[in-house]
Amino acid sequence: MAAAGVVSGKIIYEQEGVYIHSSCAKTNDQDSLISGILRVLEKDAEVIVDWRPLDDALDSSSILYAGKDSSSVVEWTQTPKERPHRGSEHLNSYEAEWDMVNTVSFKKKPHTNGDAPSHRNGKSKWSFLFSLTDLKSIKQNKEGMGWSYLVFRLKDDVVLPALHFHQGDSKLLIESLEKYVVLCESPQDKRTLLVNCPNKSLSQSFENLLDEPAYGLIQKIKKDPYTATMVGFSKVTNYIFDSLRGSDPSTHQRPPSEMADFLSDAIPGLKINQQEEPGFEVITRIDLGERPVVQRREPLSLEEWSKNIDSEGRILNVDNMKQMIFRGGLSHSLRKQAWKFLLGYFPWESTKDERTQLQKQKTDEYFRMKLQWKSVSEEQEKRNSRLRDYRSLIEKDVNRTDRTNKFYEGQDNPGLILLHDILMTYCMYDFDLGYVQGMSDLLSPLLYVMENEVDAFWCFASYMDQMHQNFEEQMQGMKTQLIQLSTLLRLLDSGFCSYLESQDSGYLYFCFRWLLIRFKREFSFLDILRLWEVIWTELPCKNFHLLLCCAILESEKQQIMEKHYGFNEILKHINELSMKIDVEDILCKAEAISLQMVKCKELPQAVCEILGLQNSEVTTPDSDTGEDENVGMTYPSSTFHSNTLPTLAASGARDDSPTHISVPPNVSRLTPA
Repeated sequence: MAAAGVVSGKIIYEQEGVYIHSSCAKTNDQDSLISGILRVLEKDAEVIVDWRPLDDALDSSSILYAGKDSSSVVEWTQTPKERPHRGSEHLNSYEAEWDMVNTVSFKKKPHTNGDAPSHRNGKSKWSFLFSLTDLKSIKQNKEGMGWSYLVFRLKDDVVLPALHFHQGDSKLLIESLEKYVVLCESPQDKRTLLVNCPNKSLSQSFENLLDEPAYGLIQKIKKDPYTATMVGFSKVTNYIFDSLRGSDPSTHQRPPSEMADFLSDAIPGLKINQQEEPGFEVITRIDLGERPVVQRREPLSLEEWSKNIDSEGRILNVDNMKQMIFRGGLSHSLRKQAWKFLLGYFPWESTKDERTQLQKQKTDEYFRMKLQWKSVSEEQEKRNSRLRDYRSLIEKDVNRTDRTNKFYEGQDNPGLILLHDILMTYCMYDFDLGYVQGMSDLLSPLLYVMENEVDAFWCFASYMDQMHQNFEEQMQGMKTQLIQLSTLLRLLDSGFCSYLESQDSGYLYFCFRWLLIRFKREFSFLDILRLWEVIWTELPCKNFHLLLCCAILESEKQQIMEKHYGFNEILKHINELSMKIDVEDILCKAEAISLQMVKCKELPQAVCEILGLQNSEVTTPDSDTGEDENVGMTYPSSTFHSNTLPTLAASGARDDSPTHISVPPNVSRLTPA
């Protein structure tokens, strides 16, 4: 039970203009309408639903609290704190300066109190609050029957007064509650939502969880497969086990295969049958040969970058520049410049004047799009459900942005406001795709580096050109990547793949989050900057991010197999790797895997296609005499060595001595398949 006193926890939902109709008479007598505020709050590991009248002189002794262990409603004795006013200023004029957007609020604009005046006499007796753990069901009104309303029924069958939403509807409230409980339609009455329904179909996908200590296990299952992967699947399986067990002892032992079926069903369209996929090839055991040791160099410095720019601002020797970025990443002072090239916002061959003109053009284009959504009135937005839904999802994700970086600290931080505005503008740029939860994870590092709204938007748009298939409704891009990852892993270690399959983990769903947002939740904020810029070089091969997945899984293979992890333990273990992976070590291992595959003479065609390699004869200087004739993969040889630059070994120790990784003479340059 929440402690008696003022509920001062985190406000999850707040809505004014929520009325109790205290009289059933067919009259508009204002005395029968009690206007109030409805809130959902997090307080001391508990979620509280609180409604009270809008009355400054409210008699606090009449406020009711539904206790967990009570069969009736008991009193609550302290006066609530006054709700702070939170205004919202919307600019409709053309905005040409990036810091003008600081006035834009991404919080929901509070509604007025309605036309009905608040009355003191007899009104406070209707006040109530209860813990969400005591909620049994919610009954909704019939569509088209006047104001939207809800009726809460508690587990002790106490029925609370109906709440009528005179300003808007109850949709946002239901969405807020679904962060913490599972709601499903009653088989007897579709208007009634049952709480924590154990037989709810798990064909709906997982919803994002707050990874706060107070909510250790999964608290909900919802309709969005993308937000689902923002949290550990282990929490999902724990919830599935608990839901299926119920009170029947005979159901306490469920086979892992059944859990796996529920998990695969929970992500519609992702169940993989490789034999039915185009281009499927049976991968037999192949000797890949010895894996080389790879070392990394120091990050590319601003001085090195400047030496490769001509008098007109063109980048010289682009291939060599990309190779240095791949081998060591970028110094932070250089990222703001270099990322624009890596992401395709600036053409590599462009001059400084051409880039200045491009930025001017893109600035005008951006603010024209931004003006489109900023000039939409509240009435217009009410009639545009897609825009309204996009805004709701964006606000939710922005408020969950990782605050470990100071750039995004504080609820009203300008960085958070800019995240909101850029994402809303992207909905204008690509209205068909719009906003899908998870996109904010891709934007936040870009905005942090660019420190400029316009540049961050166009870098994000370029990044989404690469990533959009991950967020499309049919999820074909995600399905394809999981199949490709399975193919690569089977080539590298068929025994490990067989073990995963024996534990119903062969679909590799635990890698879903890695692929969806490119490891954003697996590495620290600064490490993800390094990882992404390396991936953006598109070296040493196509789909290098899949080799990163293989490198991580290989690193965890021993523990998974030696400890005989089952389905649930594998999911839990992979989830708990978050923020514990050494980015430099994994980059070394992934590059070593690529080198190992490139040197293999019998690489399967399916693998060649995944990595963009050409399986062809390579003519060496001695091949005409027959002294050294080999078949191999074409590959960028300069990627594998750095004769003069300090390096970072896989162990993390720096070595200033010259380093050379030998490459067979039959290995030359990589070209796309």
